Amino acid sequence: MAALSVLIVDDNGLFLEAARDRLEQGGLRVVGVAATSAEALRRAEELRPEVVLVDVMLGSESGFELARRLAAHHRDDGLAVILISTYSAADYAGPIAESPAAGFL
Repeated sequence: MAALSVLIVDDNGLFLEAARDRLEQGGLRVVGVAATSAEALRRAEELRPEVVLVDVMLGSESGFELARRLAAHHRDDGLAVILISTYSAADYAGPIAESPAAGFL
């Protein structure tokens, strides 16, 4: 069975490296990383991952808005968006509930 393909979107370079290593050790295939919404949209179109992990806070950009854009652009692709944050789900309960994301970590 082929490993699940993942795109990681976060503005923290150290986190991107650590997350890539951890996910690959866990058997997932990280096909790319992105630090901005524009880069994430381009990479998702180019790489066609099955899952996109999106940090809810991308510097001055909103990960929630990126999740909406990814879901809209890839509605028929079966793309799953999972929001990620170092904060708890309770801190973002409203925006998470309104988001098209498949989950929150």
